[in-house]
Amino acid sequence: MTAAVKIVMVEDDHGHAKLIEKNIRRANIGNEIVHFADGGSAVDYLFSAEVRANGPLLILLDLNLPDMSGTDILAQVKADERLKRAPVVVLTTTDDKVEIQRCYDLGCNVYITKPVDYEAFATAIKQLGLFLSVMQAPEIE
Repeated sequence: MTAAVKIVMVEDDHGHAKLIEKNIRRANIGNEIVHFADGGSAVDYLFSAEVRANGPLLILLDLNLPDMSGTDILAQVKADERLKRAPVVVLTTTDDKVEIQRCYDLGCNVYITKPVDYEAFATAIKQLGLFLSVMQAPEIE
């Protein structure tokens, strides 16, 4: 992943957000991470002129947010001509098969269920960091 790819993390649990960032950094990913704790501010940012002007994005998206559903954000991103190619990694505690299918139908690229156990969660995020280190993200048009 090139340094230009900005990681947008939408995660309302601050403990999870810190753990995600720490383990992404452990995988030697130095990309900028912009964190939002609610869907509304994340949507405002994703559809802002700043994002339009600043190259490729990768979105880490929790589904269970205080103000809106992560699937609503996913649907908006994938329906937008400019953002639709941005990779979206759903990172959530929800392991419901219907919800997983819905996210893939909406266009998510990867669906990861957060393990409940701390060590398993840390390991999963470290593996995500390794994945991020080799993936390519398209430019935002």
